[in-house]
Amino acid sequence: MKRRSLLQGAAAAATLGTPLAALAQQTVTLKFHTFMSPQSNVWLLMHKPWMEKVEKESGGRIKFEGYPAMQLGGTPVQLYDQARDGVVDVVWTLPGNTAGRFPRIEAFELPFMMNNAEATSKAYWEYVQTVAPDEFKDTHVIALHVHGPGMFHSASKQIKTAGDLRGMKVRGPTRQVTKMLGSLGAIPVGMPLPGIPDALSKGTIEACVIPWEVVPSVKVHELTKFHSEFDGSGPALYTTTFVMAMNKARYEGLAPDLKKVIDANSGMATSAWLGKTQQGNDANGRKSAVDRGNTIYTISAADREQFIKQSAQIDDEWVADMGKRGFDGKKLLQTARDLIAKHGKA
Repeated sequence: MKRRSLLQGAAAAATLGTPLAALAQQTVTLKFHTFMSPQSNVWLLMHKPWMEKVEKESGGRIKFEGYPAMQLGGTPVQLYDQARDGVVDVVWTLPGNTAGRFPRIEAFELPFMMNNAEATSKAYWEYVQTVAPDEFKDTHVIALHVHGPGMFHSASKQIKTAGDLRGMKVRGPTRQVTKMLGSLGAIPVGMPLPGIPDALSKGTIEACVIPWEVVPSVKVHELTKFHSEFDGSGPALYTTTFVMAMNKARYEGLAPDLKKVIDANSGMATSAWLGKTQQGNDANGRKSAVDRGNTIYTISAADREQFIKQSAQIDDEWVADMGKRGFDGKKLLQTARDLIAKHGKA
């Protein structure tokens, strides 16, 4: 009887241990989906290196299938929900593609908030962890970052002052940026990045706002003739927030050691690297316009003040909107500014 009990116990232990042993040797293939083109700096210098680093550090037990340019279907607006619903495993996208859905992070998209993407990406990560931890509650967040200084690119005329925007149809990426464009006298047209080339070609828009880095990937240096950047001594016109997010169940189902690999390639340091890398490619984007013989104008610090003055109401409107949603907008905005300043000094 005793021998039989021992044998039965051993068999039960072996049965129970099988899933644990399998988990310890688990290999997974994760689908990574984004709207960025396969020729873009973001894909080649940010997304692919990140995936390769995770694969290497997992000893090949995590593998990625990368799908740029919405190759798995859907639209850029649907990317976040694809990760939430498990249609794909990891996405990189703009929260601002879905206007008003992630309201608290819009503090970073307000006019003239930043000029250093690395510092602002660190601030953005800390901000979400401390004052908006449930903003992306439907997914497992890997990284949060911003791009370098946003600026004007025009097919029809040089933009030197805020007055030059009056009546111009200008593309903006998020609701706060389109509001800003409206406050400056432009006719704002909201659309995801991939829509820019067609809109410029057809005259649906006369200009767009994007950072230098992304110019070549959407051929803006070929479709416009004039570029207007701000003097680097002060804050940039705007930036856009990004999120790299993973399906929650997929993350939770990983073996503990594979979770650690994902965790080691997540968080503030990864967010800062993404922001720094993206802004670091601004020079190449600018060169593409120079090489084509386009005209680049630098808006002076003095003229920037007029842009700031005319767009100041956007901050007040956002604070009021946050109040209607039950948040202390004034405190959120000040927190974002304080964190940007803090990480800018670090």
